[in-house]
Amino acid sequence: MRVFVLDLVFFAVLVLVAVPLGRFMTRVFAGENHTSRKILGILERGIYRAAGVEQDKEHTWRAYAGAMLAFSLLTQLVTYAVLRLQHKLPFNPTKLDAVAPWLAFNTSVSFTTNTNWQSYGGETTLSYASQAVGLTSHNFFSAGVGMCVAIALIRGLARSQRDTLGNFWVDLVRVHLYVLLPICLFYALFLVSQGVIQTWEGPASWAALDGSTQSVLRGPVASQEAIKMLGTNGGGYFNANSAHPWENPTPLSNFVQMLSIWAIPAALCVTLGDMVKSPKHGWAVFGAMTFIAVLGIVAATWFETKGNPVLARAGAAVATNLEGKEVRFGVPDSALFTVVTTGASCGAVNAMHDSYTPLGGLVPLLNMQLGEIVFGGVGAGMYGILVYVILAVFLAGLMVGRTPEYLGKKIDSRDVRFASIYVLIPAFSILLFTAAGLLTEAGRSGIMNAGPDGAPHPHGFSEVLYAYTSATANNGSAFAGLTAFSTQHPVFYSLTLGLAMHVGRFPLIIAVLAIAGNMAKKKLVPAGAGSFPVDNTLFVGLLVGVILIVGALTFFPALAIGPIVEHIQMTR
Repeated sequence: MRVFVLDLVFFAVLVLVAVPLGRFMTRVFAGENHTSRKILGILERGIYRAAGVEQDKEHTWRAYAGAMLAFSLLTQLVTYAVLRLQHKLPFNPTKLDAVAPWLAFNTSVSFTTNTNWQSYGGETTLSYASQAVGLTSHNFFSAGVGMCVAIALIRGLARSQRDTLGNFWVDLVRVHLYVLLPICLFYALFLVSQGVIQTWEGPASWAALDGSTQSVLRGPVASQEAIKMLGTNGGGYFNANSAHPWENPTPLSNFVQMLSIWAIPAALCVTLGDMVKSPKHGWAVFGAMTFIAVLGIVAATWFETKGNPVLARAGAAVATNLEGKEVRFGVPDSALFTVVTTGASCGAVNAMHDSYTPLGGLVPLLNMQLGEIVFGGVGAGMYGILVYVILAVFLAGLMVGRTPEYLGKKIDSRDVRFASIYVLIPAFSILLFTAAGLLTEAGRSGIMNAGPDGAPHPHGFSEVLYAYTSATANNGSAFAGLTAFSTQHPVFYSLTLGLAMHVGRFPLIIAVLAIAGNMAKKKLVPAGAGSFPVDNTLFVGLLVGVILIVGALTFFPALAIGPIVEHIQMTR
């Protein structure tokens, strides 16, 4: 039981953070954060004037989607250019060359889609300018886009007989100016106090005991680390990510990093309740997320604590599976971090998921396949679980033979079609790209775990499945045994993973905005005897059941071939 004390403390602190932050975000997106606007209002208005934004002009869902796509495309091109030109840009003390074209494409797509998949070692591939200008700024932009889409959907649910969802540019400026930037400023200072480095100086060098010179790469880490976690981005400045002592030095920094990953997604549950005038509904959604999260935490901790029976039979003295884990954190911290980072679309790691036991590794894999709605990425988790809410309410209506209603609005065929598209597109992307990786020579060449005849071992299968799951779910973590960027086949994984990231981001956002636009036009219907309540335990159970059943039916065959077969092989 002592193993789970950390988990209880974590959820208690999460609630304490989520309530005030969620209520503050409600005021920010309504333009009612009067105190902070007294300080930053002049800057906000100046940005609108410089950019030619008409603050009072709202967008239809199509205009909102168009603005979002244009902004994302422009920022992706800028990041691609920075990576390709880094050898000519300043702040490159180690004289790194330009990033290869396909790797630059993969990386720019990755950070645009809030995936932050990294097929490279951060400190050995990217200059300070690329890290601070290209990647850190994109960590803000992609997080901001996700939050804007979530708020647009919530507005669509809250409004009645309206054609608009707000102004994308206004939402984008406000989320950066009043939420992301102020929090990250203080967060980065906290990280520096814990030992995270922040410097523009070159590598640190000193004489070793054998007379040789030892050099350690460094750079502006704390500023990237703050938004990496708060924005559920996950891209590490160092290749070892949050297992590196200069990214995550202490148990306190480890706890705060986990907390910051779920802080905004959890707070959006409070924002949802406030904006739709049903706080209990917001807490019901929070409860569903928490229930699934607890299942994952218990499972991951259990399997990693039980350890590897092969080592036990060989006489190993340690029962737990410490392979690939930082001894500073151990199994409980690592298991919690793993569930937190894959429940959200973050991908930061303080342990190597490739080293987990088969069923311990199944937990983060399934977290992503469920749509990363526990608690999900900033914004992405909220609009993802609301799509499942619509499906759950629709199914409840079918079961009782009544027209389904959600928050006083009838769910029609258009809503269900777009919700189905939202669920089906990731499944097709994950399974088809995984098949392509396993059936082609270029795909198989990157698999490190192969059987005696050259065919993928079940763990090798899991590596490929994990890669495309992570890319499509915009997570970015990996079973790192997969060599995604090899000199033999540099294009295959860079291209296909980049496509999977795009497929898992923008078609889903368009489907969500279409639902939001349709919902905003509807009349409010007074609650009646046939209305399904969405603020009680029955609703939470139905929502959890729909999420788990959809995930199990879709991905169970693939999980059986990979981690489940590997577990049977390990224990037989």
